This record gives sequence, C-alpha cells and structure tokens, in this order.
Amino acid sequence: MEGLINWLDSTDSRLVHVVMSMLMVAVVSLVVRFALFPVARWLVRRTGTTVDDQILDRLTRPIVATIVLVGLGWSLLWLEDGSTLRYVIFALLKTVGVILWAVTLSGCGVLILESLMRLQTAGGWIQPKTVPLFAMIWKILIYGGAVYYVLQAWHINVATWLASAGVMGIAVGFAAKDSLANLFAGVFILADAPYEIGDFIIIDGDTRGEVTDIGLRSSRILTRDDVEVTVPNAVIANAKIINETRGPHRKMRVRIQVSVAYGTDVEHVRSLLLGCARDIPDIAVDPEPRVRFRMMADSGLQFELLAWVNEPVLRGRAVDALNERAYSALREAGVEIPYPQVDLHVRDLPK
Repeated sequence: MEGLINWLDSTDSRLVHVVMSMLMVAVVSLVVRFALFPVARWLVRRTGTTVDDQILDRLTRPIVATIVLVGLGWSLLWLEDGSTLRYVIFALLKTVGVILWAVTLSGCGVLILESLMRLQTAGGWIQPKTVPLFAMIWKILIYGGAVYYVLQAWHINVATWLASAGVMGIAVGFAAKDSLANLFAGVFILADAPYEIGDFIIIDGDTRGEVTDIGLRSSRILTRDDVEVTVPNAVIANAKIINETRGPHRKMRVRIQVSVAYGTDVEHVRSLLLGCARDIPDIAVDPEPRVRFRMMADSGLQFELLAWVNEPVLRGRAVDALNERAYSALREAGVEIPYPQVDLHVRDLPK
C-alpha cells in the first residue's frame, strides 16, 4: 500500500510538471504571437522596404513552433534519462525543428538575394543571372547543415559519410573541371561586368559582334555576318576583351587613310576631307570630324580623316561612305592620289 501511494505521489508530480509546462508554453506562444509580433510588424512597416515585412511573416510560424517544441521537450523531462522512448521523442522534436528552420532560412535567403539584386548597380555581384547560382549555394549550405544536425540528433556517426562525400566530390570535380571552370568564370564575368547584353565587343582581336546572351557556362555573340558564336566563359576570362560600346558614351571613332602626292596644298586637302564628313546620317555632329596630317611617306603625304558614329554597328557603313566621298572629292579637285611605283634605271645595255 505504501508503495502504491508513493507511485501515485510521483505520478501526480509528473502530471503537474507536464501540465505546468504546457500551460507555460501556451502562455509564451500566445504572448509572442499576439503581442510581440504585432509590435515588430509595426516597426518594420516604418522602413522603406517590404523585404523585412516578408521575412517577419516567414519567421512567425517557425518561432511559435520552436517555442512549442521546446515546451514539449521540457514537459517530457519526467521520462527516465536513457530510456528509448525519451531518446526517440527528443530526436523527433529536434528533427522537426531543424527541418522547419531549414525551409524558413532557405526562403529568407532567396528574398534577401532578390532584394540585393534590385539594389545593386550594374557592376555588382548580385545580378539577375547570378541569383539562381547564389540561391542554389545558399540552399546547399542550409540543407547540408540540416542533414548534419538531423543525423546528430539521432546519434548517427557522420564521419564515414563525410569521407565518402569527400572522395565523391574529388571524383566529380575532376570529371567536370571544364564545366566548373566555365561556371566560376561566368560568375566573375557577371560580377565584374566587362560587357553587357547589347555591347559590341572584340575577343582577342578575332571575334567581333553584339553580345546577345551572358550565361553561367558561355556567352553568345552575334557577328556582323548574322552568325551566332558561342564562347565558353573560361576562354573569355583569359582573353583580352575590347568593348567598343563602353566609355563616356556609345559613340565610336572611325578613320580612313588618305594619301596625296607631294606638292599638294595641305590646307586644301584638309578642307576637302572635312567636307566629305558633312551631311552623312551615320556621322555624329559632336564630336566634330577632324583631319590629321600623319606623316610624309615614301609615295606621298599621309592624312587621316577621323569621325564619330553614334553606334558601333554603323562603323562599316560610315567608313564606306567616307571612302567614297574622299575619293570623289580628291578626283574632282584634281588632287593626285599616289600609289607605290618603282623606277628601274638601266645603266648599260648588253651588246
């Protein structure tokens, strides 16, 4: 009889412990849900962005759920230490909490990345093309850590798993080294922004065209022959890039070489060449065209007509018009256009 009374007394104390714990959890969760969070929402609404409002909305449920899980764990402390039931219940509670926070942190990270993308300038690291990459890296870190803590909650040794994952990672790295090189090069290209979509670039003095797409693996360039060239990002990262569109404006300078015979009036040639650049739709008015007397060559006097076009795409058409006008103007003015020639002097004819 005395043993039964002691058992009832101990049972009553355990029940009281459980009931008090659950009541305390309910009070704390209600205070947090209906008192603290409204104040926090009022504070975040005073900011100039909506990202903090969205993050707070995402944190509401996991915080309240975490309080409930902690309360449940606290109320179950009456179970004997080392018992299988206590071990399983606590492992389940930890697993639910880790999964809940992994999903929440994953979503909050994506929101922050998208917010940074909207705030960044064109040369920033976070760009529309790089957001999926950084989001994937963030999710891998979050879910990888979640798996680790879940295994720890169930007292599973992860040393063997980590060793296997390391060996597998090395094998995959060697097998996909070219793809990884293009991937990292694409990230740095998007972050450093040596060119953008719509720019005219020249890669290593060979490939010239308009950039139509910048991907994580390669970039696509449309040449003047309407041929699309796909260049791996790893090649571009180690190449010399000439961006004809960048600078204080999108205008580009074009030039043509003109040679006239010795004895020609220099100022007259300047006037003729400057007149050739007037009234051409593709030639910009500002900066004004100009003529430079470059050198006295072997066959004649070398002049250079410099003018600016509004877009790099107009270069070929503008050079064609300038060459045609310069040739016609010099010919109509009677200015001799020399060409290389060799005089052969025979000092003695054979008998």
